[in-house]
Amino acid sequence: MNSQIGKRIVFKKRLKRSIEFMYEVILYYNFHPIEEPEIFCKTHKKWLKEENLKGRVYISSEGINGTLGGTREKIQKYREFLWGIDGFADTEFKTDEYETVPFAKLICKVRQEIVAIHYDGLNTKDGGHYLAPKQWRNVIENGEDYVMIDVRNNYESKVGHFEGAIKPDVENFFDFPGWLDEAEKEIPKDKKVLMYCTGGIRCEKFSVLMKQKGWEDVNQLHGGILKYAKEEGGKHFKGKCFVFDDRLVVPVNKETLEPIAQCEITGKPADSYINCANMECNKLFICSEEGAQILEGCCSEECRQSDFKRPFDAENAFRPFRKWYNYFDDSFKQRELQK
Repeated sequence: MNSQIGKRIVFKKRLKRSIEFMYEVILYYNFHPIEEPEIFCKTHKKWLKEENLKGRVYISSEGINGTLGGTREKIQKYREFLWGIDGFADTEFKTDEYETVPFAKLICKVRQEIVAIHYDGLNTKDGGHYLAPKQWRNVIENGEDYVMIDVRNNYESKVGHFEGAIKPDVENFFDFPGWLDEAEKEIPKDKKVLMYCTGGIRCEKFSVLMKQKGWEDVNQLHGGILKYAKEEGGKHFKGKCFVFDDRLVVPVNKETLEPIAQCEITGKPADSYINCANMECNKLFICSEEGAQILEGCCSEECRQSDFKRPFDAENAFRPFRKWYNYFDDSFKQRELQK
């Protein structure tokens, strides 16, 4: 066999392996009443453990909210399991491929709310108008007059957001009602409102709250940032999307992969989050590899001097999770691999 042909065949095999992933990560929710959450949870957890799926699933009387990782076969089996439960046949799943399962364990438990806003009387059937990703993009590009709200926590919007969005400086979703009380003075009630979050669940409740308080033209991005990234390539989104698993951030728009945030130690562009190595602090903060080296994985010199500091492992402090190009189409992956 010609040596050059042989090399090309080997390269193609390696390329194929590099863009085929054994594991899937799913994000989903469904607001459907569950009469006996404790029993539902016990049965659900038993099934998940038997199938060796990992992630987080929250169950309450208002429904289910989860994110799980496992092999394609196991994840598909779970979809069919959930779809087979009365009332959950219409559950939508946001799906991503991944090199590993980005969860260390399984958490499946009952909560008061599947997404906690701590505000009584919100019926998710009275929420805003859904905009499909293409419709959302059309509204942005057609020059309509609107106000856009990022319905996520401040540490999420810091590393990525839609152009022109209001980014509330709140640390928890249950802080949003208080924020809205103040925002009422600045956002006219006759204004067209667009809102978005990671997968859509927070908008389900916040849109109801806005309508209750007098806004009428309330619109939410159906499927959230993750679905928009898949269907519209993340156009008009800057930076990356924070996710609540070991990946921490994932890309949205392949045209803007550069960080929009800064390392809290060096001030240089960065979008990697780590937890402070001081166990008494454990602050989640944006840090570059250089910054992590300087303070040994801590957020401050004071924490670096702490007696409760975890040993700093320079090699694994920034584990090489999935490369950015693997989130996009095959032609993009191939161009990046050949650089």
